Amino acid sequence: RSLAQIVEGFAAAHAATGRRAVALSIAFPGPADYRRGIIGDLPNLPGFRGGVPLGPMLAARFGLPAFVNNDGALFAYGEALGGLLPFVNERLAAAGSDRRFRNLLGVTLGTGLGGGMVIDGRLVIGDNAAAGQIWMMRHRDERPRMAEEGASIRAVRRAYAAGAGLALDQVPDPERIAQIALGEAAGDRGAAAEAFRRLGQVAGDAIANALALIDGLVVLGGGLSGAVGLFRAALLDELNGRLEAASGTVDRLPFRVLDLDDPAGLVALAADEVRELRVPGTERTIAYAPHKRTGIGVTRLGTTAAIALGAYAYALGRIDEPGELGAISA
Repeated sequence: RSLAQIVEGFAAAHAATGRRAVALSIAFPGPADYRRGIIGDLPNLPGFRGGVPLGPMLAARFGLPAFVNNDGALFAYGEALGGLLPFVNERLAAAGSDRRFRNLLGVTLGTGLGGGMVIDGRLVIGDNAAAGQIWMMRHRDERPRMAEEGASIRAVRRAYAAGAGLALDQVPDPERIAQIALGEAAGDRGAAAEAFRRLGQVAGDAIANALALIDGLVVLGGGLSGAVGLFRAALLDELNGRLEAASGTVDRLPFRVLDLDDPAGLVALAADEVRELRVPGTERTIAYAPHKRTGIGVTRLGTTAAIALGAYAYALGRIDEPGELGAISA
């Protein structure tokens, strides 16, 4: 039935445009072979067990190239093209800063913990079409568990249930829990605030691990990002925290992570403290900015719009590739 719904959805969308499409592009959760458009064994969709060639099916049905990619990856790509990344670079240019960013980590907080990476302006797919799987990092506090168990809708509900002494089936959705935390709805306000604080800690830990390798901006999306005011402080504390070393403690990351949703964070990001260093043995000097910085902010496009832009751009970038899914048609 889900396959039929996908076909019906594309048919309706195509008809609504009144124009002929040149390709189809769809966001779909993994595991999958995204290059070939094959969906693997999805734990919550039994009908996809054993592998379903979704892309080739759509290509055959519509007679158009069809492309499939991960929703977290497409979210990051959309924000890199028309969202947070260009927004920040435009603000830096307006402030007269020479600093520019080309790398972006996209993180979606919702039903699950999703991720995607854009490096040097290019979407990272990975050799196994499995890049950006931030949900599979270890849980900050419960090491046998994966990070998604502490940074998702079910994590917030479970934490509130534990704090408020409720059975899980008595717990409201995260939107209501956020209202409780803000004092806008009846409930255990302390437990609600703690549920979101813990979300910030676990998400911050996973993001810090990823940033240690990626070195770029971070954009947050997904339904829970709308409640970022309740977990922003915990998340930033985690990103800018300390680690233990044999000689004492060191910064968690080699750069400071600033809040890009705060105008002061953008000002600090643009404030290059440049020193002029003399080149030994010469009369020359060279500019040196010793303070490394990056930032984290909420989606500028909206999660759905960013995914749509990413899907559109991904399809356009692959449509003429020979021997790829784009060459398959009816």
